[in-house]
Amino acid sequence: MAETERKRVDMTTGAIPTKLLHLAWPLVLGNLLQTFYNLADMFWVGRVSSEAVAAVSLMFPLSWMFVSTAMGLTAATIALVSQYVGADDDRMADRVVAQTILLALAVSSVLAAVGLYFRRPLLWLIGARDEVFVEALAYIEVIFLALPLTFLFFAFRSSLQGAGDTKTAMWLVFISAGINVVLDPFFILGWGPFPEMGTRGAAVATFIARAFATVAGIYILLDGSFGVRLRLEDLAPDLSIQKQLVDIGYPATIDGWARSFAAVAMAGFVARFGAAPTAAYGIGVRLMSVTWAVSGAVGNATATGVGQNLGAKTPDRAAAVARTATAGTMLLIFGIAAVLVAFPAQAMRIFVADPAVIAEGVVFLRIMAPFWALFAGVMVIQGAFRGAGNTKEAMVLSFLSRWIFRVPVALVLAFSWTVTLPGVGLTVAALGWGVEGIWWAFAFGMVASFVLAVAWFRVGTWRDVVIDESDEDGPRDEPTEATDGTTTEGSDADAVDD
Repeated sequence: MAETERKRVDMTTGAIPTKLLHLAWPLVLGNLLQTFYNLADMFWVGRVSSEAVAAVSLMFPLSWMFVSTAMGLTAATIALVSQYVGADDDRMADRVVAQTILLALAVSSVLAAVGLYFRRPLLWLIGARDEVFVEALAYIEVIFLALPLTFLFFAFRSSLQGAGDTKTAMWLVFISAGINVVLDPFFILGWGPFPEMGTRGAAVATFIARAFATVAGIYILLDGSFGVRLRLEDLAPDLSIQKQLVDIGYPATIDGWARSFAAVAMAGFVARFGAAPTAAYGIGVRLMSVTWAVSGAVGNATATGVGQNLGAKTPDRAAAVARTATAGTMLLIFGIAAVLVAFPAQAMRIFVADPAVIAEGVVFLRIMAPFWALFAGVMVIQGAFRGAGNTKEAMVLSFLSRWIFRVPVALVLAFSWTVTLPGVGLTVAALGWGVEGIWWAFAFGMVASFVLAVAWFRVGTWRDVVIDESDEDGPRDEPTEATDGTTTEGSDADAVDD
C-alpha cells in the first residue's frame, strides 16, 4: 500500500482546534474505557471475598511502577515518531517503531523474570499477609507473565499516537478492555464450564485480553496503512535509536514513580484524620479522575501536535497547538468543576449516603474543585514538553508540583508540630488546620505548578527537536489545504483525518 495512504491526522496544517479535537477525542474515550475496565475488574473480584479485594488493591503501587516504566517508553516513542512524521521522514518513524518493540520486549522480559523470582518477598514487603498473601500471589504470578504483552500494548498504542492515528489506538484499548470485562466473571466466579479461580481468574482474563490486543497490534503495524509500519528488516537492534528511546523515556518513568509515591503519601496523611475524611477523599479523587482522563488525553494529543510541528520546523505553530489545547482543556474542566462547586452534596450522594462523609466531601470539593482547571493546564503543558522530547522538564515539573508544592505544604497546614532550629533558637510551628489543610495544600500545589509551567513554557527551551535533522534549514513549504479537509503535498491524500 502506498505510503501516502497512511491514516493519520496532520497537525502541521489546517485549523488547530479541529485537528486537536480529531486527535483528542479517541484518547479521551480510550482513557474512560480503561477506567471502566478497572472498575469492572474490582466489581467481579469483590464478589469473591474482601481478602481478594484487598489483594488486588495492594497490587496498585507495584502495578503502577510497571505502568510508569512502560509510560517512559510511550513518551519517547510519541516524541520521536511524531517529529519524524512532521519532518516527512516516514522511514525513520518506522525504524523507531521496530526499535520500540525490541526495547519493550527486552525490558518487560527482564522485569517479568525478576518479578517472578522475587514474587514472595515483594508481596511480603508491601504488606500482604495470610489469606491476602495467598490471593495476591495467585494474581501476581499471572500478571508477571502478561508483562511483555502489556509493554507491547503500550508500544503499539504510542507508535500509532505519535503518527497521529489515535482512532486505531482507541480500538486497541477497546478490544483489550472489552475482552477483559466479558471474561472476568467466567474466570473469576467460574461461570459455565470454567473453574472458579478468584483473583487468578482476573489475571488470566487480563492475560488473554492483552494477547488478543497484541495480535491485533502486530497485524495493524505490519499492514502499514495505520500511521506507521513495522518492517521485519528493522527488527535488527539499532543501539543509537534505542539509546534515544532510553534517554527520552527514563525521565517519564521517574515522573510516574514520583506521582505514585506522592499519591500514597497524601492518602496516608488523610487516613490519619479518620474514616469519614478518607472516604470523602476517595470519592473526590474518583471525581478528579474524570478531569485527569480528559486532560491527560489532550496532553497526549498535544504531544503529537507539538512533535509533528517541531519535526516540520514550524515551532511557532507548535506553540500555538500547546496554547490552544491548554486553553480549551482548562475551559472544559472549569465548567465541570463549577457544577461540582455549585452542587457538591448532590455529587457526593451519588457515591455515599453517610452524612459525615458527605459533609467532608462538600468541603473537599469547595476548596479544591475551583483549581482543577489549573492542574489540567499543567498536564497539557507537560504533554507539550513530552512531544518535544523534553521529558526531563515534564519530570521536574511533576516532582516540584507534588514533592515541593504539595507534600511539605500539607505537613505544615494540616498537622500540629513545632521544631526548634539548633544554634539559632528559632522555633517553627505548623498551623494544624486538620484535614482541610491537606485540601488547601492540593490547591496551593495546583496554583504554584500552573504558574511555574506557564513560565517555563514561555521561556521556550522546549522548541529544539530531538531527532537527527537533515542539512536543510528553515521551515518546510506549507501544504495547501483542499476543500474536503485533507492535505495535499504532491499527492492526493498525504494525511487524512481518520
